[in-house]
Amino acid sequence: MALHIETPLLASPSLSAAAGRTVWLKLESLQPSGSFKLRGIGVACETYVRQGKLRFISSSGGNAGIAVAYAGSRLSIPVTVVVPESTTARAKALIRQYGAEVIVHGTAWDDANALALSMLGDDAVLLHPFDDPLLWSGHATLVDEVARSHVRPGAVVLSVGGGGLLAGVVEGLRRNGWDDVPVIAVETVGADSLAQSLDAGRRVTLDAITSVAKSLGARQVSEQAFAVAQSHPVRSVVVPDSAALAACERLLDEHRILVEPACGASLALAYDRADVLAPYDNVLIVVCGGATATVDDLRRWAQPSISGGA
Repeated sequence: MALHIETPLLASPSLSAAAGRTVWLKLESLQPSGSFKLRGIGVACETYVRQGKLRFISSSGGNAGIAVAYAGSRLSIPVTVVVPESTTARAKALIRQYGAEVIVHGTAWDDANALALSMLGDDAVLLHPFDDPLLWSGHATLVDEVARSHVRPGAVVLSVGGGGLLAGVVEGLRRNGWDDVPVIAVETVGADSLAQSLDAGRRVTLDAITSVAKSLGARQVSEQAFAVAQSHPVRSVVVPDSAALAACERLLDEHRILVEPACGASLALAYDRADVLAPYDNVLIVVCGGATATVDDLRRWAQPSISGGA
């Protein structure tokens, strides 16, 4: 039995009115771990158990680490999650809630990942947060569920960090015969490694993540995400932190669902009736979730001194 659940797909009257077209929400925020990450992480963890692995190691400051911790608790496998110093106290508490060990190391995910890699042994395996074919296959089940519901999206809107969700959704579109359905890939200013890479024609490594959307904080997108962004109809959009935060607040008011700014970035396109949506009806937004943000966090990040007024 899969570790993830089938999540609701619903048409949002408020977002549809704001966007001027039908907007569907795939509510991945309702996964047991709080985000879509559990789809791919669950597939990977179950695969590695069958291969005889006895310990899971994760390098994640947030949702992937929580998903690994949850999977480990369900599979009775010990988990160590290495997180950077920027990881919130809430994220660390949620990881520990599932019995995982938390080690804090470095100022960014890259530092945490380097330590995690050094901890591997014959019986341990690293669960990468976004760059693993097993993850992409697991994330693709999201599209399988949409296809079974007989809703054919005119476009899929999703947020991009390292690009695992993008790679998985494109895989899902292709295996359901929806090769022509475009994906609108959304990032925030200061966490826009995909947009900068597409502009440059090569993968760009950001000097630092300056956005409040830390879940989008991969300084470089995966090779697979960069490749599918060029082989599939993908449009890259970058929004300011302020738009992402405002979208989080509106979703909370209208749907009683709290998500992180990383997810708010995608919702912002509908709330702001972005021109990029103009050609499409039946727009599907992946509400990717994020359990590490609180209402107080959103309010604090919205202060001009924090978000830069962006």
